[in-house]
Amino acid sequence: MDRWIDLQGAANVRDLGGLTTADGRAVQPDRLIRSDNLQELTADDVRRLVDGHGVRTVADLRSDVEVAAEGPGPLTTVDEVRIEHLSLFAEVGDTTDAAAVDPDGNGPVVLPWQTEDGRERSAQRGASGVYLGYLDDRGDSVVAALRLVAHSPGATLVHCAAGKDRTGVVVAMALAAVGVPPDQIVDDYARSADRIEQIFARLAASSTYAHDLKDAYIDRHTPRGTTMQHMLEALDEQYGGASAWLRAHGWSDADDAALRRKLLDP
Repeated sequence: MDRWIDLQGAANVRDLGGLTTADGRAVQPDRLIRSDNLQELTADDVRRLVDGHGVRTVADLRSDVEVAAEGPGPLTTVDEVRIEHLSLFAEVGDTTDAAAVDPDGNGPVVLPWQTEDGRERSAQRGASGVYLGYLDDRGDSVVAALRLVAHSPGATLVHCAAGKDRTGVVVAMALAAVGVPPDQIVDDYARSADRIEQIFARLAASSTYAHDLKDAYIDRHTPRGTTMQHMLEALDEQYGGASAWLRAHGWSDADDAALRRKLLDP
């Protein structure tokens, strides 16, 4: 099935419905949707997501500084939709990215991965290592995002800025937890490359992200399947897989059953 949801105000939106599990079940449509930044959604986009796809909850994976810099998005005004902010970066007060918004609005926004610590960690870890860092640093947010999917009515939309990295990790964990094989998870992750030019253009036009993308090469930001493959392999080696990692971080039998019902039951 064509899983893309084409909207005017977002570039990287797709439904995870249609992916299949190892035991032959299928992820149902309008249960789990992934997206890039939602700030530019039009009124028609909002109604399509809410009325057409049944979106009732949003897991916003952006950092505190991104949320502060961008301000309220269109979905914040929709009564039927509950938004949970679940940053995948450590947010510990005055010394973190939350303090990086220029109070006078005269300088560029300093994003978590632009700080000296963020650049150093990225250089040391590589892309898949950065993804594992999300799990190490904010396991609480990852588990909370999956619980939001599992225990909420309607569709849950998971998003960050580009809809490929942070969103890719949380979506991968949800899919792996219900038994979607790694090859399908990797393939879904890599599909964001089909929209990378549109994603890049949208972020570059935003005052929040423009400085980060100045002089950046689009090829460097293009997702590759090997990155997700390496992350999943590392999860297997270090934790015994996504389900074992979740269990080690408080995921219960009730959570697991609810997630399977939510994503797989017709």
